[in-house]
Amino acid sequence: MRRVPPRPLLPRAACATALLTVLSGCGLLSSGDGADGPALSEPLGVTAQAGSATSVHVMWNRPTSTAGVEGYEVYRGKVRVKQLPATQQMVDVTGLRPKTRYVFTVRARDKDGEPGPASRRVTVTTPAAVAADRSAPSRPTGLRGEADGARSVSLSWRKAHDDKGVVSYDVYQGTTKIHSVPGTRTEALLTGMRPGTAYTFSVRARDAADNTSPASEKVRLTTARGEDEGAGTAPADFRAALRRSDGASYIDLTWTAPRTGGDVPAYQVYLDGKQATTVVWGDSAPKGAAKYSFYTGDGGDARHRVKIRAQLPDGTWGAFSPERTVTGRQ
Repeated sequence: MRRVPPRPLLPRAACATALLTVLSGCGLLSSGDGADGPALSEPLGVTAQAGSATSVHVMWNRPTSTAGVEGYEVYRGKVRVKQLPATQQMVDVTGLRPKTRYVFTVRARDKDGEPGPASRRVTVTTPAAVAADRSAPSRPTGLRGEADGARSVSLSWRKAHDDKGVVSYDVYQGTTKIHSVPGTRTEALLTGMRPGTAYTFSVRARDAADNTSPASEKVRLTTARGEDEGAGTAPADFRAALRRSDGASYIDLTWTAPRTGGDVPAYQVYLDGKQATTVVWGDSAPKGAAKYSFYTGDGGDARHRVKIRAQLPDGTWGAFSPERTVTGRQ
């Protein structure tokens, strides 16, 4: 149900602070043809969510290269813990230690068994274990949903109850688990859907001992036809202002992250209809309000149009914010 984002993300060290840099000029990994055919690129949109005190749910998106992917390898630190077929883009890593920080990466594997470059690193901390817990959480209730454009749906539900606390909620499409969110959240935004398609969803709660609740009631949703990304994936409260400081000109941006059910690791900034830079936060992504400033280098009177869009937790790019026009004499 996932789709590949239109462009790969910039390497953090090269482009986290890049100003007015065109994406293709920022040291991307090559996916061009070599002597032996096209090279693999890294899987995108990797996320990791603790499912219990001893398990983590890892998800990712396909690489953007045209090379044939025969499978995937999941690494915990430097240790390979899973080998999976190309048809599988999520897995539960079990047998972990409670209250422990882990780092995961994913690599695609080609037909010769050779792995491609590693994805970005994602970190997750398992919760503390609870003793002798055999009681499952209560059934989540009040599941509601709404199709948000052609390629995303939003779900919300009332929290489940557990004597030791809910660690995560697992979202199911039919009988297949497709997404997980922390136990502190009772909403999820699912992206990469097919336009004009009917889906059935349900939710289960899980505690630290890996006890799973009964499934919630089902909700049936049909995505819109067309290519609309869905307004719910766009940054909210977007503002832009022109500023001059020490003889230099800047545009100051503020916005609120879309409510995706996970962290937003990056944003693309467009200036006058063209991509200007990619802002990458990685592990330090702001949870709500965010701000960013970039240099324009203008002299005299200036007038610019600015808009942004977020990279969603599954690696796809969401809808654009409203475009703002900034003017000012410098």
